[in-house]
Amino acid sequence: MSHRIKDLIKEKGYTQQEFADKLEMTRVGLSQLINGKPSYPTLEKIATALEVPMWQLFASPSEVQKEIDGGYKCPNCGHPLKIKVE
Repeated sequence: MSHRIKDLIKEKGYTQQEFADKLEMTRVGLSQLINGKPSYPTLEKIATALEVPMWQLFASPSEVQKEIDGGYKCPNCGHPLKIKVE
């Protein structure tokens, strides 16, 4: 199972130490989670802390962009909104 946790931490502007502090764990513990096989409850906790749905922990940036492009529409005219994820 491949995940993008390390990439998402960086994309959200956290250092690994800052994110470990947010999860109330050590940086070493976070590193072991990232490089190991986190449990489902741990993945839920990480996704919540990163403020992303859990599927984004495993999706490529292009898959995330595709979902965003197809998921949001203008409330006035109904046209799809283009949102760029960096």
